Amino acid sequence: MNAGVRFTPPKRSSKPIAIVWVHGWGANFYSPSYVGIGRPLASRGFTTISVNTRMHDIGNVEKYSLVGKRVRGGGYWGVTSQDALDIAAWIDFAEHIGFSKVALVGHSAGWASVGRYRAETGDRRVAGLVLASGMIGPAQENDPELIAQARKLVADGAGEELLRLPHRSFPSFISAATYLDIENTPREYKDFFGITHTQIPAVMRVKCPMLAFFGTRDDIGGEKELDVLKSSLQRFSGSPKLETAMIVNGDHEYVGEEAQVAETIAHWLEAELLK
Repeated sequence: MNAGVRFTPPKRSSKPIAIVWVHGWGANFYSPSYVGIGRPLASRGFTTISVNTRMHDIGNVEKYSLVGKRVRGGGYWGVTSQDALDIAAWIDFAEHIGFSKVALVGHSAGWASVGRYRAETGDRRVAGLVLASGMIGPAQENDPELIAQARKLVADGAGEELLRLPHRSFPSFISAATYLDIENTPREYKDFFGITHTQIPAVMRVKCPMLAFFGTRDDIGGEKELDVLKSSLQRFSGSPKLETAMIVNGDHEYVGEEAQVAETIAHWLEAELLK
């Protein structure tokens, strides 16, 4: 079971599209910045649902199996490729409360999940995608030695065992099953926008408008990355329509600039999906 929170506008001002906000690595639906974005979006008429997937927090217990074994999730133990099931369930929830269309937002690492979900499923209920400080370039290559360790542990039924990631400024870990799942991600999703190769990238299966933005202060990307994104999409005929923006003074979590993020998203929705 995964939890979430719904920010609901006054009925008289409610817009006919909901926003589903998917968290980044190690985060959860009630992160202060997510709350600070959801509230002003609701005040602008957009029902906003900030949600957990099985990847929330560093570690969690998603459920217990029929034999009483715990099923772990989170950044250390979650199987990323399976969180599409959670995203689909949240879109089902939005539909259940009266919304036939949603804008799907992926913050930070959450972007990889929502982008892959739309490209892989073709879910027409997703009328727009938002890349909120997500990775644009291709994923880094994994360590061959760690891949070998992960494969052996998973084969031995010890996929929950943790591997220590090398060359980090602080101790960093990931389970063997999670590491192997990341390694097995199809190349088209590791390089979603086709930055480093010319074959048709996964983004070409995204048949809806997109918005991408970063903060101007201490974020993982900026105007340079957005320019690379725009240039990459221009190489492909029929690529989805893209708008970009910068959140002035925003860091990776948009602390203190949550209202600006809400305004950016609301303006894009009104211009692209509600016109």
